[in-house]
Amino acid sequence: MATPTTNRYCVPDLQKERANCNFNQEEITNLLDDGADKTFLRRKLEQIFFSDKEFLDPVRPEYMSHEDRYANELRKACYMMRKVNEDDTIQQYVGNMEGMRMLMGAGVGAALCKDGNPLAVHFVMFLPSLIGQGTLEQQGEWVGRAWSGEIIGTYAQTEIGHGTFLRGLQTTATYDPEAQEFILNSPSITASKWWPGGLAKTANYAVVMAQLYTKGICHGVHGFIVQLRDEDTHKSMPGVIVGEIGPRLGLNTNDNGFLMFKNYRIPRKNMLMKYSQVLEDGTYIKPQNDKLTYGTMVFVRVAICHDACKQLQRAVTIATRYSAVRRQSELIPGAPEPQILDYQTQQYKLLPLIASVFGIHFASMHVWKTYQQLTEDLESGSTALLPEVHILSCGLKALSSSDSSFGVEICRLACGGHGYLASSNLPRIYTNTTAAITYEGENTVLWLQVARFLVKSFREASQGKPLTKSVSYLVPQPVSAYAKKDLSNAGLVEAFKSAVSSMVSENYKRLQHHCDEGERYELAWNRCSVLLAQCAEAHTRYFVCEQFVQNVETLEFSDGVRNILRQLCRLYLIHHITLNQGLFLRTGTLSSSNISTLEGELCELLGLLRPNAVNIVDAFDAHDRVLDSTLGCWDGDVYQRMFDEALKSPLNQIDVPEAYHKYLRPLMKSNL
Repeated sequence: MATPTTNRYCVPDLQKERANCNFNQEEITNLLDDGADKTFLRRKLEQIFFSDKEFLDPVRPEYMSHEDRYANELRKACYMMRKVNEDDTIQQYVGNMEGMRMLMGAGVGAALCKDGNPLAVHFVMFLPSLIGQGTLEQQGEWVGRAWSGEIIGTYAQTEIGHGTFLRGLQTTATYDPEAQEFILNSPSITASKWWPGGLAKTANYAVVMAQLYTKGICHGVHGFIVQLRDEDTHKSMPGVIVGEIGPRLGLNTNDNGFLMFKNYRIPRKNMLMKYSQVLEDGTYIKPQNDKLTYGTMVFVRVAICHDACKQLQRAVTIATRYSAVRRQSELIPGAPEPQILDYQTQQYKLLPLIASVFGIHFASMHVWKTYQQLTEDLESGSTALLPEVHILSCGLKALSSSDSSFGVEICRLACGGHGYLASSNLPRIYTNTTAAITYEGENTVLWLQVARFLVKSFREASQGKPLTKSVSYLVPQPVSAYAKKDLSNAGLVEAFKSAVSSMVSENYKRLQHHCDEGERYELAWNRCSVLLAQCAEAHTRYFVCEQFVQNVETLEFSDGVRNILRQLCRLYLIHHITLNQGLFLRTGTLSSSNISTLEGELCELLGLLRPNAVNIVDAFDAHDRVLDSTLGCWDGDVYQRMFDEALKSPLNQIDVPEAYHKYLRPLMKSNL
């Protein structure tokens, strides 16, 4: 492990927690890293980059000005990029998208650039767009320059007036056949590109999504490679209006920006033409499938799921270790103050979140592997998996980002007042995590996309048509199939499946009833949208439960690890059933007696898992630099670290601040 459990000081409470670990922690580490080779790669990156003093902050970012924070993170990001490109040893570890994803993500990347990496979008969206949407000729022209840092790009899609609704984007790209150029325009203030990371001051190129017009016809949104700034002076190009949008809740060093065009011309060859083309005379060649451009978005959404899981790992590691060190109140009158982790209410806050880490991981890996299969299929012309992957990525992005954001906040609350300190790092982890709820598809909109797929699939099932794998359960089944009320893990997954199927059926009929009464389908949909979004969330939760159970039972594990995973899986299932018990009671898939039995078992599971709580989060193998927390460090020396960090405040560098003489003393001596 990167943080060994021997020959290293830690406080007595954590020593005791770690003394009797009964499972192979390294096995869980490898599982969450997706293999021992990825664990080796991550640790190698940590060893290389965490030992380099250039990545240390001269002062805590919280004490810097807005401009200095951006400059500091840009310094580290640029140094990182040079290091990657100039060091042959490092290139063997990060000379591919997997290695760069680690350097930009919520693990190693979050330790190096704490409040956002100005180059992150360059690697996670600009480069993948060039690779996924560009022709071989375009890739040859642009990818090498982008990979080496000769040009820096961003991905400009969202507009100030339109986000997730891509068809509503207003930026236009009108083809001029005489000049063989596209003319980019922002027809109104609502057409301003808004939010892209790195856009304000860092990037000199962007993949811009705009409405394509040729021969007077609009062919919808397409991607274009657009130069924004001069490659030598970095001044914005004539016809390009670009700047920063202002402070945000978090990620303030990503220099999120705005962008407008005024009759700005780019060559015809700058349209990304892997799937659709505009010929020299302006003839438009449409793609084989209008959803082929989803590839980049699917990639990003799966990456978001992975990062959300990493953020939750960081938060629950901090909160669990702190809960083993913090002692408070009296459980038994007159007895010593217990560790707060001994309180069942604290266990209820944290242990289901530990279980969620594994649920999100297993589901994300399934979607990622399906996406990889889709990528291979697209090369051979098959798009059969496209709807499945698109909807799975929509649902899981929404579920993982909302679950992780909620979970991080629970971790902060579980640390009491100390969790409110910036030095706990929980506030920053929360602001970085909650941003995922709205970027790359706002969650409510994604739920409604999933709901449309469910309604469409239910209709097709009723007509006897075959369904894709993830929704195959929507085929009508007799209620008697669930009459046994089997409370095993497999039985609970069946209960989930039956309850969600009934929920979809009920709301499909409600929607159809409004239509039968003469209401327009779109208006009827809106009247049912709250319940349909709930269907989508329940469907995705069922998918995660199914993947959790399936992976725990079919993958190869040692007995100790399988036992831990089974307990966590069981806790996850019961936790979400009891949270949503109304769904199971109203559909008859579980009885009130069943729910009562499960509630009792949940309390028992908390007690069973409690002795291994610290050992499980230790197996997440989060380096102290990644946690960056006074409350969650491996040694558990919480109070000394908090005090040392407090002394670093600029206000503590002088006994009497200047503000006293300017403001406070005149008031105190004024004899009001």
